[in-house]
Amino acid sequence: MKIHRPDKGADPMIIWINGAFGSGKTTAAHELHRRIPGSHVYDPENVGYFIWKNAPKSFRQGDFQDYPQWRSVNYDLLRMLSERYDGPIIVPMTLVNPQYFDEIVGRLRADGIDVKHYALLASRETLLKRLKKRGDRSHSWPAQQIDRCMASLSGERFEQHIHSDHLTVEEVIERIASEARIQLIPDRRSKLRKSIDRLIVTIKHIRI
Repeated sequence: MKIHRPDKGADPMIIWINGAFGSGKTTAAHELHRRIPGSHVYDPENVGYFIWKNAPKSFRQGDFQDYPQWRSVNYDLLRMLSERYDGPIIVPMTLVNPQYFDEIVGRLRADGIDVKHYALLASRETLLKRLKKRGDRSHSWPAQQIDRCMASLSGERFEQHIHSDHLTVEEVIERIASEARIQLIPDRRSKLRKSIDRLIVTIKHIRI
């Protein structure tokens, strides 16, 4: 049974925002959420942390995406949400392994679900600068993944590409909304309020 929302901003779809760590996925996702009535932000990382929390330490792998269960559970949950929720589901998640991408995004599309995929691309220098701004050092795990992410995401499989080096957050989300054919509601927050809201999002998503 679908959950119908009279205030929804668009037909059901999944908007997957991909990109290397530091590309601005989470910020863009939550800014879109603020400006698309009836939208929902879904975080696939939570499934990974659930697996880690409930598995013996000796069983843990370096990247929870390597667990087949992580891919299958996220596929199942996103399919369920897309079938029962009227409104865009926004997914900010780095997903660069082609096989894993096919196991989630590919399967959802094969099921007839409208998955709009956007990869936020930026130079290594830009990504390192953004990571440093949020507290990650140049030798941190996210920084070590930059080259792998850049090499994979630049391929045709991961289109649409949005080169974000010289774009503001507003320009990024407006580009996504335009290509997804979604109308954004006006953002009437002050510059200070926007900065505070984005800082809160960043702090909430710091993984310790």
